[in-house]
Amino acid sequence: MLARTYSIRSTVEYPRVPGERRYPPTPPALIWQQLLLIAPVLLYSMVAHEYAHGWAALKQGDPTAESLGRLTWNPVSHIDPFMTVLLPLMLAFAGAPILGGAKPIPVNPGNFRNIRRGDIIVSLAGVTANLLIAICCIPLAVLFGWLGGLTPSAVVPFAILQHMAIYGIFLNVILVVFNLLPIPPLDGSHVFKYLLPLPLARAYTRLAGAGILVLVALMYFVPGFSSIVLGPALFVRSLAERVYFPFLLPNPLS
Repeated sequence: MLARTYSIRSTVEYPRVPGERRYPPTPPALIWQQLLLIAPVLLYSMVAHEYAHGWAALKQGDPTAESLGRLTWNPVSHIDPFMTVLLPLMLAFAGAPILGGAKPIPVNPGNFRNIRRGDIIVSLAGVTANLLIAICCIPLAVLFGWLGGLTPSAVVPFAILQHMAIYGIFLNVILVVFNLLPIPPLDGSHVFKYLLPLPLARAYTRLAGAGILVLVALMYFVPGFSSIVLGPALFVRSLAERVYFPFLLPNPLS
């Protein structure tokens, strides 16, 4: 799974869109503190994504991930030294948009009881997990805000948990939209290829080796590409904000 990270409002700044609530920009001194909240949410969202792939593959008849010890919630098993650590750090220090990903779950489609159906189910399992996480984070944000309001002495830890849940909404919707892009090797390409004639589908699948380069080129040279990913995430965030905003606790980093 690949993921692109973006700045987040509420404790970080969102891109400005007409009619949305304006927040003050994030002071540079708070960036590393914010990362302490974002990193575990993003990491376990990626772990859930990969675990869902492996679990769905197992249910479709492929035990490859389980036999290799990858069907686990231990994040260490899903960390790729380059894609998860080095590449995001290099891009961050270069001031560029951050692109990264977890170690892909090994899957052998030949073990599926029905290759076409199994491939589609396994490919969509990851984004389904992220969508469920995003939905669950909305009542969690409300719950933590409500509990923080009831217990003023514990408002800081509840504010931290609430803001992590808010990050969970935005980040997981981004993961859903980004991974559904029909660009090999993203999950969406495994569904899109079945809409193509067989010779074209085979050529399309071979683009997976250059998929990262294609993504980088789109991010840097195609105007409006970021809005394709950010647009749905911002829309969902604005809807979710109407639910949790009455329970919003003070920024724990301010």
